[in-house]
Amino acid sequence: MELRWVFVMCTTVATMATLCGAQADVRVEPTHLQGPRPLQEQTQSAAVRDYLKAWQSMGSALDRNDAALLEQDFVGTARDRLAETVEQQAALGIHTRYQDKSHDIKIVFYSPEGLSLELTDDVQYEVQMFDHDKLQTAQQVHARYVVVLTPAEVRWRVRVFQAQVE
Repeated sequence: MELRWVFVMCTTVATMATLCGAQADVRVEPTHLQGPRPLQEQTQSAAVRDYLKAWQSMGSALDRNDAALLEQDFVGTARDRLAETVEQQAALGIHTRYQDKSHDIKIVFYSPEGLSLELTDDVQYEVQMFDHDKLQTAQQVHARYVVVLTPAEVRWRVRVFQAQVE
């Protein structure tokens, strides 16, 4: 039964990633949270969908140097730090392009009141840096992200977005 659920969940997430325009391989580990509040499949699917959408927003914001593109998907320190990066890039006349290749997501905590969800994500992506639209560097990156999502009116938003690059 559990193996069937993993297949359905991975298929659902891969389909959502394709619909959102992402071409990354996405794998979501089965959730085995202990606590007073169970994580419903619908809640997990929505959180993962919105997290992957946040990657797209971040990529667009950094590629276009437009911090306003972060507003729907990021709040708090995650939004502030990314907006600062966008502003610094724009001042230098550079921009970066991210292409995420794979996500290996594991939900590790769901608060009892349902106001936060923590996940880890082992991500592989390519980052290209452009100076006035001329490619300067391209690098393959493998990083582990610790992410905290909080619910908003109609979506989950990224509040903490901390990378540990290998």
